[in-house]
Amino acid sequence: MISSTIAKRYARAFFEIAGEEKRYEEYYHELGRFSAVFRENKSLEEFLANPIFAQPDKKAVVESVLEKIRISPLTANFLKLLADKRRIEILPDIERCYRELMDNALKKARVTVKTAFPLSGELSRRLQSGLEELTGKEVEMTVLEEPSLIGGIVVRVGDTLYDGSIRAQLNNIRNLLGEEI
Repeated sequence: MISSTIAKRYARAFFEIAGEEKRYEEYYHELGRFSAVFRENKSLEEFLANPIFAQPDKKAVVESVLEKIRISPLTANFLKLLADKRRIEILPDIERCYRELMDNALKKARVTVKTAFPLSGELSRRLQSGLEELTGKEVEMTVLEEPSLIGGIVVRVGDTLYDGSIRAQLNNIRNLLGEEI
């Protein structure tokens, strides 16, 4: 919980700086590129999270990684600050909080759609249009196939889940019949 609060503070500070330059998405992608290096290299991630290693060594490693990937000086300085303050290990949380702030500012909604069968192009466009009307935001839709749904669709918009799958309806019927007996 404490790391979440700290992550929100760092994300908000970085977001405000990005807002001054109107470069929200660019800085978000730079954070993502840096995070990807650590997600792909678990030993590097463990090294930075381990309190046994000296802080100057960790900062040197972060600076070395920054030299190899091309990102803006502002993002590089932010990441060096995280290393200095021993907060680099909460970067995934900072990145998530930053994305939420960015999505709200840009009026975007990230939506996950699960279907039993692939959606046609036309159906996908109609669904996206309907979701944009529902949310009042530009929708970035991720469609996943999940045959266990049997049929229907499951849509997650933020924390809200719309479950219109056959599997859910069968479970509801099963629960109702169980209550009757």
